[in-house]
Amino acid sequence: MLDRVNNYLFTRVDNAGLVLFRIAFGFLLTVEAYGAIATGWVERTLVEPEFTFNFIGFEFLQPLPGNGMYIYFAVMGIFGILVMLGYKYRWSMAGYALMWTCVYLMQKSSYNNHYYLMMLLTWMMVLLPAAGRMSLDAKLNPQRKSISMPRWVSVLVVGQLLIVFTYAAIAKIYPDWLDGTVTRIFMRGKAHYWLIGDFLQLPWVHLGMAYFGILFDLLVIPMYLWRKTRWLAFGLSLFFHLFNSAVFHIGIFPYMSIAFALFFFSSETLVKRFMPQEEVYQGNEVRLPKTAAFTTTALAVYLIIQFALPLRHWFIAEPVLWTEEGHRLSWRMMLRTKSGRVIYYIVDKADPNKKKIAYNYKDLLSKKQYRSFRTKPDFIWQLAQRIHQIEKEKGKDVEVYATVRIKVNAGDYHLLIDEKVDLAAVSWDHIKHNPWILPAPENFTQPRPTPSEQ
Repeated sequence: MLDRVNNYLFTRVDNAGLVLFRIAFGFLLTVEAYGAIATGWVERTLVEPEFTFNFIGFEFLQPLPGNGMYIYFAVMGIFGILVMLGYKYRWSMAGYALMWTCVYLMQKSSYNNHYYLMMLLTWMMVLLPAAGRMSLDAKLNPQRKSISMPRWVSVLVVGQLLIVFTYAAIAKIYPDWLDGTVTRIFMRGKAHYWLIGDFLQLPWVHLGMAYFGILFDLLVIPMYLWRKTRWLAFGLSLFFHLFNSAVFHIGIFPYMSIAFALFFFSSETLVKRFMPQEEVYQGNEVRLPKTAAFTTTALAVYLIIQFALPLRHWFIAEPVLWTEEGHRLSWRMMLRTKSGRVIYYIVDKADPNKKKIAYNYKDLLSKKQYRSFRTKPDFIWQLAQRIHQIEKEKGKDVEVYATVRIKVNAGDYHLLIDEKVDLAAVSWDHIKHNPWILPAPENFTQPRPTPSEQ
């Protein structure tokens, strides 16, 4: 059995799709780096804040002072150009992957699943032989030129995409998405859009977006895999991702998703349309390297981990829609809207009366951080730790309490955090439910009935 698996994974196939994706990916990475500077993303996310909400455990990753982060992203952009050109490919790709990973882990205010996928893909591409042709590496050293690659490359990429899109579809199957509530709320803020603003307010459009989103995510990869529906999948992908780009302004992700099509079309089609001077690999040679067993095992372990991570919230006591525990790294994309109201109180332990004093925490946050932190328990906990540290530096040992009310989708505000718990004295549990997050109220995404309705 293992021999047959290895023979399948290490059969050589044409590498046109991978090579073209490297070029497109390098271009998009360059746009991401320089676009982050040009649009003010670097300033708002990494320069302006007094401190960043790191992924807990990665507090040692801090933005560079002064103009350091602008230089940092400029260097990332250079790496992106080198990836696109295929020059010193693995070093360039590894440089971008490392720098993007640090950016990803040093802040959560701008977290989204697209950035997580980008991190996975950059490290994936480090390992893939994507500079075999149409690269400066192959031109400068013809011995490196290759028009083939092992089939496990396609298995890895397609397997990752199947996990991403399948979980994105499954996560949408809940009442507030199915009845169009979430898409209706999303579209409220788009009413001012030129030409399509009024159209986006129509109830049937909200339902259409909701169900098309589920069906697209669920079926697009299987449709790409079947030759007879491949062009239909590509057409739907163009529509879906360009619509998302125009309406939601989500950076390079829609275009990166369109570029994934390169892994599904035949090499004959790709070479004819994009590489007319190149040849197509016609062989089916099996090359088993000494590391074949390790590669096969590593591939299986990676895909199993990616399959398992989005399931972890089912093993946490309270719903992820309420607590956010298990939300990240799970392909739960654009599923809900939340707003929150937060008041912090401190109690000086040296005060015999234990008087609670409201704390002006807003001065500690940028506008972007203030908007994003109010509904997320880990952010709220991190800011409590920060307040405790600030007061400690002033010579005070304080307890930190928070009154937090959140609103999910069209529901009412409900209390999220136990007001009696000193958040400076508790730890954050990455795996289990944090008991100071209150249980989810029944039907918390629905408005409370009025007295006349009861």
